[in-house]
Order: sequence, then C-alpha cells, then structure tokens
Amino acid sequence: MSFKEFNLTNENLQEHKQKVLDIIENNEKEIEKLLEVSSKTYQNFLTPYQELSSDLEFYFTPISHLNYVNNTPETEEVYNSLLPVLTEYSTKMSQNEDIYRAFKLIQELEKRSLNYEQNKVLKDAIQSFELSGVGLADDKKKRLAEINLETSEATTNFAQNLMKATDAYEMEVSDFEDVKELPKPDLDSAKEEVDGKTVYKFTLQQPSFVAFMTYSKNRVLKEKLYKAYTTRAPENDAIIESVLALRDEEAKILGFENYAQLSLASKMADKPEDVIEFLEEIANNSKPQAQKEFKALQEFANSIGFEGLLASWDVAYYSEKLKIASLDVADEAYMPYFEKERSVKGLFDFVEKLLGISFKESTAKTWHESAKAYELFKDDKPVARIYVDLEARKGKRGGAWMNDWVTHHVNSKGEKVLPVAYIVGNFATATKENSSLLRPSDVVTLFHEMGHALHHMLSKVEEPYVSGINGVEWDAVEFPSQFLENFAYEAEVLKAFAIHHQSGEVLSDEMIEKLKISKNFESALGMMRQVEFSLFDMKIHQGKHSAKEVQEILDGLREQYSVIKPPHYNKFQWGFGHIFAGGYAAGYYSYKWAEVLSADAFFQFIDQGIFNEAISKRYYDEVLAMGGSRPAMDSFIAFSGKKPETDSLLRLSGISIR
Repeated sequence: MSFKEFNLTNENLQEHKQKVLDIIENNEKEIEKLLEVSSKTYQNFLTPYQELSSDLEFYFTPISHLNYVNNTPETEEVYNSLLPVLTEYSTKMSQNEDIYRAFKLIQELEKRSLNYEQNKVLKDAIQSFELSGVGLADDKKKRLAEINLETSEATTNFAQNLMKATDAYEMEVSDFEDVKELPKPDLDSAKEEVDGKTVYKFTLQQPSFVAFMTYSKNRVLKEKLYKAYTTRAPENDAIIESVLALRDEEAKILGFENYAQLSLASKMADKPEDVIEFLEEIANNSKPQAQKEFKALQEFANSIGFEGLLASWDVAYYSEKLKIASLDVADEAYMPYFEKERSVKGLFDFVEKLLGISFKESTAKTWHESAKAYELFKDDKPVARIYVDLEARKGKRGGAWMNDWVTHHVNSKGEKVLPVAYIVGNFATATKENSSLLRPSDVVTLFHEMGHALHHMLSKVEEPYVSGINGVEWDAVEFPSQFLENFAYEAEVLKAFAIHHQSGEVLSDEMIEKLKISKNFESALGMMRQVEFSLFDMKIHQGKHSAKEVQEILDGLREQYSVIKPPHYNKFQWGFGHIFAGGYAAGYYSYKWAEVLSADAFFQFIDQGIFNEAISKRYYDEVLAMGGSRPAMDSFIAFSGKKPETDSLLRLSGISIR
C-alpha cells in the first residue's frame, strides 16, 4: 500500500488535462466492453465500473483543487475547458439505460448474496440513475444533458466572479486612528509603505475584512467596506436567475413539482414542508432570545457613547466590545495562544487521544510552501494522508473546506487503496516577522474541517461509491464535522496546545472558562441568521423565480426573521456560493439538521467523559468507519442506541426552550 502523490503544477497542467481526456475516452470504451459481458455480476461489472470513476476523480480533483488554492489564468483555462467535457460524460453515463438495466439485474439476482456495502452501492446508484432521467424519452434526456452542462458552466462562473471580485477590491486607510484598535498581527498584515508613508490596506478576504469590521471605530469606512463586501459580483444576479430556471426545469422533467423536492429525494428529510417546519420551530424558539441579545447590544453601545440605532456594519465592533465588557473575552487576548502550527499539532494530539490514531509529518510534495502533508497511522499501520493549507493568499478561494481526493476502497486486483484528503482554510498569513495567529473561531473552523477529513479518511468500507463521505446523505454529512468542532473550547482539549507563542504561558483556566461561555455569546442571533439563510435557500428552490422575485423572497424573510435588519443594498445572494456554486442547493438547512445529530453525540461524550474509550470506539466503528455504507440515521442509532433529540441543539447553543 502506498499513497497517491500530488504532483500537479502549472507546468504540467496541460499534461494532466490530456490525461483526463484520455481517461474519459478510455472509460467509455471499457464500459462498452463491460456491457458486452453476457453474465453480469457485481464482481465483473460493478467493481470495475466503480474503479473507472475513481481513476477519473484521481486526475481531475487535483486540477479543481489547484484552481481554487492557486488560481491562475492557466488553471482557470484548464478547469473551465474540462467542465463541459466532464459534464457531458457524467450525463451520458447517468442516462445510459444499458448500465441502469445491468445494475437493476444484478440487484435482482444477487441482492441476498451481496453484503450491506454492495447493496447500498446498488440502491444509491439506481436511485441516482432514476433521478438523472434514465427512463425518459430521448428528447427529454437531451434537454437534461443540456441543463446539466448549462448549470455546470453557470455555477462555475458564479464562483469565479465571486473570487475575482473578492481579490479585486482594496481599501486604503491612512489615518492610524482608524486602525489603532486592531490586533497587532492584523495591523502588521495590513501595513504597507506607499510613497514614504505608512498606510493600511484592507481587502474582502475574510481575515482582513473581519479584522477591520471588528476593531475599527470609523463607521464611514466600515460601511464602505461592508457595502463592497455585500455587493460583490453583481453579474451573479443574472446567473442566479438562470440557475434557478434550469433547476426548476430539471425538476419538472424528472417528475417533481420543484427543485426542492428533487434535492430532498436523496436526503434524510422527506419533503420541503418538513424542513421548513423544522427551521421555523428553531426560529420560534430562538427569536425571543435573539431580540433580547440585540436589545442588550443596543443599550450597551448607547451606554459607551454610540448615538442612534446600530446598523449592520456596527454590530461586529460593538459585539466585540460587549463580549469583552461582559465576559472579558477578546480575540486579541486569545490569538497569541493560538499559533497556527501549534494549534494544528494540538488538534492532531486531541484526535490521537480520542480515536487512537497518530499523525506524522510527511515529506510529500505540496502545491504551496505554506501547505504541509501528514500521514495517519492506526495500530502502527498507515491508513491515510492529509494535506493542510490554512493561510489566506491571493488566488485562493475564500472560506474553509475539506476536499476528498482518494477514497478508501479495495480495487479489482484485491489491493487496498488508502484515502487522501485536503483541509483548506484562509487564516492570517505568516510573515518573517510574525507567526500566523488564529482567532478562537479559526480554531473551531480547523476542528470542523478535520471532522470532515476524519469521516473521509477513517473509512473501512471497501466499495468506493459508499466509502468515506461518499453515499452519506447530504443533510447528514456535516454531523462528524460539527461534532468535532464542539470540542474546540473544552478545557481538557485546550490545555494541551493553547500556549502563548512568545512567553510559553498556558491559557489559564479562567480564560478557558470565559471562552467556553462566550461560545454562546449572541448565539440566538447567530441561529436566526442561519435559519434565514436556510429558509431562503429552500423557498427560492420551490419554484422558478426572477432576480426581482428572489430579492422579494429574501426581503420577506428578513422582515420576518432578521433581528438586525440589513440595508436595502445588501445583496447577500450574490455571494451565496454554498447554494449557487456548491452542493448545498435546497440543502443549506443541512447544517442545522446535522447539528442535531452532532449536539446529541457531543453530549454523550461530555456527560460521560470526553476520553471515554467505549464511546470513542463506538463512534469510530459505527460512524466514521462506516462512511456512507448505510443510512446515516442507522449509523447514529448504532452509535448512540437511540434517535437524536432536537433539544440537544438548543442546549448546545444555550437557548431556552419556549
């Protein structure tokens, strides 16, 4: 067993592109050969069929990855040129009735002799074929193929518009009074010498944007930056309208009333009304507390000299002030304790103790000098590799994510293939003078993405289609990530790595307790914000809407659920990449849906001891190792012994139930 190596660079991009094209051509020929086999079985058809998909992913995923972490005109050209080809190939395969009939026949003949993993592969694949319109008339199949291609191009353009708009903007500040409250690392990152004068430059990249909004008192400049952020990529307005029309048409061709119904066909939730009811219940429980939180913030701001009503661009600054005043918790005070490298090692140490695995740094080649590779071991045997790339830079998509590259499985030769994952973040950039220091919220993000990676890497499933995060219902895929992030502020975890990067002082018990309490600071306001986003997503996907109607739906939800009313120019939807450039269309609610599972699981550890060997083993064996080989609810019940309780989510957030 050995690991696949990342060797993609701008210099060999064209070579990789050609390899992808060759694999597609070869796959089509190989599938024709498979279809010619007279007596098809799981072993002689399904196993090689899955392997063909794995080969394609192995070569295309690094191209997609490089385009988002080291974006250049070259990566963009190659990525964009391959998307239509891949979409056409995917659509062609998903609508191939011969393949579909082979799957159905194998299911009928071998269902009782196959193991649960293999039956799950068949069940998921057959459903996927049917949701792709495999049984439709040729003209409808053709239109679905066109829709898939048009949607793929549109969502890619959405993401690239957003990334370019984010990279293009810069606000220069010349008066030190406007930045004097910023933490030193943020100040140093922004500082530049221009024509012999010191100025401070702020961008729409998350570390820079958040720092200025949180620590600058200058309302005029904050609104300027806020407006630039919330009006990025106006060309995405037309793309939204186009994407919604395409998705609605796709749903209707497949026999659904709307795209929301189509989306939920393969998720845990049954129908849009169930999701809306779930979200409204959370909102009804959270809104009274959210209103109290905002009232307290308004009163506090007025008490320290602010005049009038708080606007959206004031909230971060005064929330930070209130958090310091009421809880004595300031990001600036904590950041020196969260140096990036030590925080990564602290996360590794915690996971090692929790799950009985170990990490060792690898000499494997990476795509950037700030990215590193590590290998995971279980019982002294290598089980996975993970690449970690956490610092913000130009040409890197904002936000944080986990990307699965190679999936654990056993190939047609009987060889075990080891999984490989990437974790990507956009934390403060290290310089020669300064270390990369993380905010407490960055530490939570780091834990979150590692939760995703562990779900992918610790799979023991042998079938690639249901191994790791593959085959996991979309509204359950956030369960392991949210579960792990909940430990980020626990004293037993923090004491091991929260050490001042200069003095060597360990974060005190008092500071840890304050940080833990602060986790639920204005939690109801945060809950209402997420509910608003989730309802917006679900409602716009229940029909075909013009850009004007999309805005009206958003305005209506803001009127009903926004405790802090944003200005009319806030075009949040233009930057909502999760649903217009990611996989969360009619599925953004998944964060809250999965958070019920994660909260319930977390409290089992907290209530019985974090490092409880029996509970940890059940979590490893019944959730992580099982991947998507069975329904997520079955895995949760096998781990927990019961169904999850919604009240756990409110308890986790410190929200009183009405």
